[in-house]
Amino acid sequence: MLRKILGAIGAPDRAASYELPLFPLGSVLFPGGLMPLRIFERRYMDMAKLCIKNQSPFGICLIREGAEVGAPAVPEPVGTIARIQDWDMEQLGVLQVKVTGSTRFRVLDTTVHESGLIVGKVEELEGDAPTQGEEFAECRDFLEKLLAKIGHAHFHGEAMLDDPSWVSFRITEILPISQRIKQKMLELTDARMRLEIVHRVLKEQRLLV
Repeated sequence: MLRKILGAIGAPDRAASYELPLFPLGSVLFPGGLMPLRIFERRYMDMAKLCIKNQSPFGICLIREGAEVGAPAVPEPVGTIARIQDWDMEQLGVLQVKVTGSTRFRVLDTTVHESGLIVGKVEELEGDAPTQGEEFAECRDFLEKLLAKIGHAHFHGEAMLDDPSWVSFRITEILPISQRIKQKMLELTDARMRLEIVHRVLKEQRLLV
């Protein structure tokens, strides 16, 4: 069943729902972000191997109830499509992968495979609504200065400092806020609202001059 699901994914129609294997985690993956994963449970090991072989994606969702290891956790209803960019197995039985986040999706329904893997019926979400706001310039300047110090190893592709959504996602990733709040930020479809929130946090943390 899992091979059939992964083999049928390909390039899904954004207007239609489709099946996607889900990986519930204790962290939020944002579009354009990078996330290292240490995979050792058989259900996720099999999933990752097939994704590598077929160059197919899977979905990462924050855990709403449960834990990363053991019984299948209950995922949040909005997650991010992940694609494996690099992998290694330095230790037998432990797969190290690096994934990149792309489009957000909404989980419409879930089923649990006999292996314990959760398969979701999902639909992809549209991108953020176009935005203009005074907070964007200050947030962009802050992120540009930060990237000059820490480099570009924390996200995938080229820096998109003129894209309000991209800037808001990158800042949200590094803010000292809970994963639950980051989940709410992921679910927002208005980049201006997200920028207003991160701008306020940066002001409160005295990170903006």
